[in-house]
Amino acid sequence: MRDTIRFLFGEEERAIRNPVPTRTVLQWLREDERACGTKEGCAEGDCGACTVVLGEHAGARVRYRAVNACILFLPALDGKQLLTVEHLRAPDGTLHPVQRAMVEQHGAQCGFCTPGFVMSLFALYHAGSGGARAAANEALAGNLCRCTGYRPILDAARIACDGAPADQFAAAGAATAERLRGLEADTMLVAECDGQRFLAPRSTAELAEALTVYPRATLLAGGTDVGLWVTKQHLRLDTVIAVERVAGLAEIAERNGVLSIGAGATYEDAFATLARHWPSFGPLLRRLGSRQIRNRGTIGGNIANASPIGDMPPALIALNATLVLRSAAGERRMAAEDFFRGYRQTALAPGEFLSRIEIPLPSRGEMFATYKVSKRIDQDISAVCGAFRLRLDGGRVADIRIAYGGMAAVPKRVIAAEQVLGGRHWSRAAVTAGMAALDAELTPISDMRASAAYRRMVARNLLLRFLLETAPADDAPVRLREPEESPA
Repeated sequence: MRDTIRFLFGEEERAIRNPVPTRTVLQWLREDERACGTKEGCAEGDCGACTVVLGEHAGARVRYRAVNACILFLPALDGKQLLTVEHLRAPDGTLHPVQRAMVEQHGAQCGFCTPGFVMSLFALYHAGSGGARAAANEALAGNLCRCTGYRPILDAARIACDGAPADQFAAAGAATAERLRGLEADTMLVAECDGQRFLAPRSTAELAEALTVYPRATLLAGGTDVGLWVTKQHLRLDTVIAVERVAGLAEIAERNGVLSIGAGATYEDAFATLARHWPSFGPLLRRLGSRQIRNRGTIGGNIANASPIGDMPPALIALNATLVLRSAAGERRMAAEDFFRGYRQTALAPGEFLSRIEIPLPSRGEMFATYKVSKRIDQDISAVCGAFRLRLDGGRVADIRIAYGGMAAVPKRVIAAEQVLGGRHWSRAAVTAGMAALDAELTPISDMRASAAYRRMVARNLLLRFLLETAPADDAPVRLREPEESPA
């Protein structure tokens, strides 16, 4: 075991012994390093003023990703490179291409949000996706500006990010990757400070053992939810067990007709595979938080926190996913819909953790869609999320699964509606009967996001929308379409 985290701060190697487990990277930057370009705006990962970039080795290169420093705990830097706006200038003082473009396009006014925009653009610059408007919109969706307006910032993205990266970081990529590999440790991190402890196991066996010793510990994956417990609720977390370094827990693989997603896989890592098999996941995941959030947030975390308005559980329930739970005693499996026992309550036993999610790959003729309804397009929590999987046989419903989030205390499979639709012609009349079953089984509440009446109307209309997008026409179902790109 070890008690020290090691990372690169820019090009400088840093070692911190027994870091405070829940101290944020933002606090460390501003209070210890006096690196005050990184700002605090919201302290919950929404505004992007605190955006920094983490580098991780990926073979012979470094993969750079934008993250929110305000909800990232300091021990998460172990083995990585941390870059802030202060690091971007070249050694001779020349501005980085994204900084220069921001200046030339007048992309800053008061300047408070500017460092965060610059760091998001830096990550886009190194992503190799180019400066196209759609790519820039997505990369900057997690950054808010209250005075400049976004047009000059998008112009800066178009100019700076159009081409392969050619800065000092790209030139040093192989050497930096080698340095990061040298910082990796094979032993578990166990840090203690002021009565708090932070454990970072390296294997599922070590994770299971740690949970046996500390069954009431807080499991930490990306921290996009847990971070707010500290920054907003001011909770003290006595024992934190981080799963990010657990070997294999982020693996994504296809085996024997099943897509297996490790519970530690981030949204960004799983995005391409999910959208390839089920295109409807594309628009859903693009709206699930910002790029900064998706770079850290994990699919397993979205399930295990058991929020009734989480966006992934309804889709997984509709797809008949299986959750694999593990403890020191071994593994057990259960259907996704059986995992949620009550508001923020799950079937996890003491010492048990979610290991992976298994989703049957789509069969020929299977149709799937998931829809999110919220007050705004980007970075908003669902009022209602609906998910539907359908297989027809001669125009009749051979199999259908329907699930909703935001309509009950748990993500809810609506079996009564499925039974009403089963065997019937897939038609407006059948769906009207299914709507009545929805009304009878779902009991939404009114809150700040929507009234109960609105939620009921939306739930009904999402089922109707699914019909309109899949109803047979000329003996062929309508191709499911992604919504048009939202304006900047």
